[in-house]
This record gives sequence, structure tokens and C-alpha cells, in this order.
Amino acid sequence: MTKLWGGRFQKKTNQLMEDFHSSLLFDQKLYKYDILGSIAHARMLGQKKIISPAEAEKIVKGLEELMTELEAGHIELPKDAEDIHSCLEELLTAKVGPVGKMLHTARSRNDQVALDLRMYLKEEIKEVKRLLNELIRTLLEIAEKHLDTVMPGYTHLQRAQPVTLAHHLLAYVQMFERDRSRLEDCYRRTDVMPLGAGALAGTTFPVEPKIVAAELGFSALAKNSLDAVSDRDFVVEFAATAALIMVHLSRFCEEIVLWSTAEFAFIELDDAFTTGSSMMPQKKNPDAAELIRGKTGRVFGSLISLLTMLKGLPLAYNKDLQEDKEALFDVVDTLKKSLLVFCPMLATMEIKKENLALAARGGFTNATDLADYLVQKGIPFREAHQLVSKIVYDCLKLNKTLEDLSLEEYKKYSSLIDEDVYAAINIQHCVAVRQVLGGPSPASVLEVIQRIKEK
Repeated sequence: MTKLWGGRFQKKTNQLMEDFHSSLLFDQKLYKYDILGSIAHARMLGQKKIISPAEAEKIVKGLEELMTELEAGHIELPKDAEDIHSCLEELLTAKVGPVGKMLHTARSRNDQVALDLRMYLKEEIKEVKRLLNELIRTLLEIAEKHLDTVMPGYTHLQRAQPVTLAHHLLAYVQMFERDRSRLEDCYRRTDVMPLGAGALAGTTFPVEPKIVAAELGFSALAKNSLDAVSDRDFVVEFAATAALIMVHLSRFCEEIVLWSTAEFAFIELDDAFTTGSSMMPQKKNPDAAELIRGKTGRVFGSLISLLTMLKGLPLAYNKDLQEDKEALFDVVDTLKKSLLVFCPMLATMEIKKENLALAARGGFTNATDLADYLVQKGIPFREAHQLVSKIVYDCLKLNKTLEDLSLEEYKKYSSLIDEDVYAAINIQHCVAVRQVLGGPSPASVLEVIQRIKEK
């Protein structure tokens, strides 16, 4: 194909350089946004009489036909094109004639690609947010069914205090709520229209970026032409947000992997989201959860690539910026696929309530409640802590739980302990009395669920 910039050059580009330089293999993903941006640009050129309205209309009609043909798969993109921008311009010119060459008036590929990338990412942010909303709804639905399903809460992966499954799931809801908020912030900074910046210094033509911004749905205009063509902060910000979403998915997946083991036996994943072994007939492996956990590193890698690419770039545009697309596209695809698999995997898992309750009753998860009980009887907390530590130590030697001890045995430790101790250390009671905002009591959890559902 004819190079848009070829007039100054006397030698043909080396084929190695052609292959190394071309971005069509991956930036063809932007064709829709490139065409929509070009349509808006052409209409603005016509309105401002930079080209005639008739010429603008001919260009717009040709671009619309090109979009229809590409979406129907009737056009095969030439493999020797440098990028999607030059490729589409050449296809347009072949369709509408020399008037197609007027489209690039008052525009550079630098501000053109920045526009395409922002349009693409705005749409993808909306889709990721939709998937996050679906995941949050799924978590809330499961939580509502398990307000009273007691399980052990952990620190250091050691049983600590009793909570409910609903409370545990709402911890992840909080993470995903923060992720959703970060996406909204990222969208606001992505929603900036850069067209009009030209290559780096704007244009001498009387363009009106507001016209283009209004047609394409942008709420703000770039305020510096140098920054407009070289800014990729919004790409990094999305990748960082995606990395955090993947962190949260990965942490959840780690628990799902643990919970589905015979050692925990808290859940069983549906057959549709597990795989077997080619050698061991009994195996049911949590591969979906493991893959999401593994793909998290892939998103981290893309984020580091983007940051490294940008860290030494002088203003304004540099060819290094071509490397933003593959990293961004892979982040988007990996994140969306992970969310698409994770949500139904979660919705279809079997929750083994009896095993959760049994685990909550083990490991002395009510020891803190016994200490609190002693405090209410007038013993300072540090002394109560020491006393309960001794009781737990003795129970371990006797292979007993706190509930197993008789009142007579309790009296040996303190005469203040009375019959009401058994109600105080009842596991369900231990959860129910924690009614502080954000606590695990069913009433507190239900209040949070209702507030998030309204939101």
C-alpha cells in the first residue's frame, strides 16, 4: 500500500522494517472507533467549510458503507498496510475516489489513534463495570441465603473467630465496590476528546473540536496539544484498576481452591467449571479458579510493560506508544474472560453448611467471647485474656472444647463464671451479638446487603 508519509523517502522500506513497524495485526481491533471518529471529523470539516459539505457527505457515506462491509466480513484488510488508520483511508479512497484523501485534513495519526483508543476504552470500561455489577449481584444473592451460615473467620489462615458466610462474601463485595468506583474515576479521565491536537501543535485550520466531541459523546476536551497526543495515563490507570480487580478475583479463587479441598470441604464446584485428570480417575480440579489466579500475573505484566514504556518518553508522540495497544487489549480480554467465568462458577457451587458450622465450632473460635464474658463480670481484659489462654491450653490437653467443660471445671478458673457462660460462648450467639456497623451479625449483614442493592 502507498505510504501516507512516503513523499520524502527515496528508498523502499526494508521488509524486516515493514514487519517490525506494522501494527495492523493488533490495531485492527480499533476499526469501528476509527471509522466513527473519521465520520465525526468529516462532518465537522464540512460544517466549518474546511472542505465542502458535499465532499464531507460523500466521505461520510463512504465510511458508513465501509463500516457495514467490514462488520459483515465482506472486506479483507490488506496485510501490507502499516496500521488500521492508513488502511481504512486507502479503502475509503478506493471507494469514493480522490475526495477520500481530504479526510485527513487538519488531523494527524497521533491525535487520531489517541481518539480511537479513548473511544475503545470508554466502551470497555462500561462493559467491565456491567460484569462487576453482575458479580456483585451474584454475591448478594448468595449472601442473602446464608445470613445464618456460620463459618470460621481466619487470620494467618488459622481459625480465629466465628463469622457467617454472608459476612465473608460481603468482604469481597466491598473490594468489588471499590473497583467499580475506580472504574468510574478512570472513565472520567478517559472521557477527554484529543482530536484537534494534530501531530503535536494543533492545526492552522479553523476546526471546532466541540462538534466532534458532541457527536462522539465526549464530555471534555484536551487542554494541551502536546499532552493530548502523548498521554497514556488513562491506559495505565485502567490497567492498574484491572490489576486490582484481578487481585481480588485471585484472592477469592485461592479461597475457593482451599475450600474445595477434602481438608476444608466447605464447597463443591459444579462439574461445568472443573476438569479431571488424564491419569487419576477420582480427580475434580478447580481449574477455572486456578486459571484466574494464574492470569492475574499476566495483567500485572501488562501494567509493568505500560509503565516501563512511558517512563523515559520525551514529549510529544514517540513510536514507543504503539506498544500500548497489545498490552491494553490483553488486559481487557483477560479481565473480561475472568469475570465471565468467575460469576457462574460462584453461582453454581454447592455450599456445605454443616461442614462450615463444624469448622466454626472447632479451633476455639469463641475464646475471645469467653474473655469478653469475663470482662463483663469485672475482670480486666488483660487478666481475662491470660485466664482464657490457660483454659484453652488445658482443653487442648484434655481434648475438649470450651463448650465441653462443666461449670464445676470452669469454677476452678474463676468463681465469677456462672451458668450463663454457655450462652455467651454459643457460636451462633457469638456472631449475633457483633452488631457493630460492618460486623458479622445477620442483622448488620442484611442492612449492608440492602444498602448495596439500593446503590
